Amino acid sequence: MSNLTYPYLVVGSGAGGATVARELAKRGQSVMIIERGKIETSMGTFLSALSFFDANKITRIPKKSKQGIILWRTLMAGGTTMVAAGNGVRCLERELANYGINLDKEFTEAEHEMGIAPLPEHLLSPGGHRIRAAAQALGHHMEAMPKFIDPEICKACGHCSLGCSKNAKWTAFDYLREAQQLGAEVMFNTTVQYVLTHNGQAIGVAVKSPQGETEIYAETIILAAGGIGTPIILQKTGITAAGSNLFVDLLVNTYGVTEDFGMLNEPQMALVDLEHHAEQGFLLSTYINHPREVRLIELGFEGYTLPANRLIGIMTKISDEASGQVFANGTVSKAVTPADQEKLRTGTQMARDILIRAGARPDSIRHSLPQGAHVGGTAAIGRIVNSDLMTEIDNLYVCDASVLPQSPGLPPILTIVALAKRLAHHLMAR
Repeated sequence: MSNLTYPYLVVGSGAGGATVARELAKRGQSVMIIERGKIETSMGTFLSALSFFDANKITRIPKKSKQGIILWRTLMAGGTTMVAAGNGVRCLERELANYGINLDKEFTEAEHEMGIAPLPEHLLSPGGHRIRAAAQALGHHMEAMPKFIDPEICKACGHCSLGCSKNAKWTAFDYLREAQQLGAEVMFNTTVQYVLTHNGQAIGVAVKSPQGETEIYAETIILAAGGIGTPIILQKTGITAAGSNLFVDLLVNTYGVTEDFGMLNEPQMALVDLEHHAEQGFLLSTYINHPREVRLIELGFEGYTLPANRLIGIMTKISDEASGQVFANGTVSKAVTPADQEKLRTGTQMARDILIRAGARPDSIRHSLPQGAHVGGTAAIGRIVNSDLMTEIDNLYVCDASVLPQSPGLPPILTIVALAKRLAHHLMAR
């Protein structure tokens, strides 16, 4: 049992956890960060990714919902920011404003720190250029995605979702290292089981590590273990309503094979079409998974055999219905609802038409299984936390994708970072 009591204890080192820890450390506060994973030193290949994606221990296939939706989730220092495509867009501004949350100041600050800017033209592949022209010819509008990628360092290898071996993109690990330099402590390879409470107030956490089980005490606790990890901890703490309202920002990748060009040398999600997002609830973005093994997971044997050097693709990502559930034992229930299916059908048909116009053979078009990479909503504002991100238990806060009130259908990292900055300001002002 630890004899120390920390002023602040942060669970998780992803976008929310690393940011709030850094902001508190910058203000001279003593912070303990507990991270389930470890620092990964090898990234950028399928083999290296096997060590940090949450997957079956034997087959190493990513875990799925009970209904078969692939759930891309990492367990590592820096969280899923390490395997994100580096997209920096604001989302859910209007929805958060309904709860009295205005993030304009925090957005501006984060955008500056993270170096967010549209992806430069020279990083587009021949396939990207052809897709943009084809989309325009069909009446759609593809534009450069805002990225927190340094174009001077990026080698356009296209392996963003396997981790960047060149450190060309901002990740939460950058903030984690800064927090450590400012005096924050970090415990890696340590799992928080539940929060300790006394008289309705959080007083610490029960943890399990290779060294055994213990308890760590803190005056204020911030859960940032992600859309799956956080509700599990909350349920085991007694907040049984946590875990429902799950969304995953469902996506389907559409692929096509050309005669003589592809998208190998381009950052993933380099271009985006947002014109259908507000009204129809989906976006289109250029995307392929290079490794045959990943395409085997999402497409089956046909995906494995697709020629990567002549492959072009478009992701359809939707704002899905928050109809899923994370259970205390870690299992996830999430189906594709009829409304979700209609959005995916509309988007993938557009993607198919664009790919064929760009030069893909019509008989080569393939669609992946439904997947989710933005798991959230399971401790939503207005349900589990208030507008200051505090739960019904005093001094127990949540700051990750769990708190988002609905599916954004957009990359949420920037919004989570902004929420974390706002939370730090709130904690210091108490």
